[in-house]
Amino acid sequence: MNFGSCEHIRNAERKESKAYECEECVKSSDRWVHLRTCQECGVTLCCDSSPNKHASSHAKSHEHPVVVSAEPGENWMYCYVHETLKDS
Repeated sequence: MNFGSCEHIRNAERKESKAYECEECVKSSDRWVHLRTCQECGVTLCCDSSPNKHASSHAKSHEHPVVVSAEPGENWMYCYVHETLKDS
């Protein structure tokens, strides 16, 4: 898919992660694999390779479609609605 057709990515204003941790995993003393930052509200949560998949759960339950990687050296956006990835 051409990311130019994804209005969610096109209209997202990049929000950086405030801390390198999954806010929900910290509450439950759980672990994560990789982190994603919601571009709607700025919360940083774990990816789908992590046991709890907090980022995608958050996207669905809050209707916040776009995340960015919070991993050092990675610079991409992903839209859960259109399953579209954009390298920045």
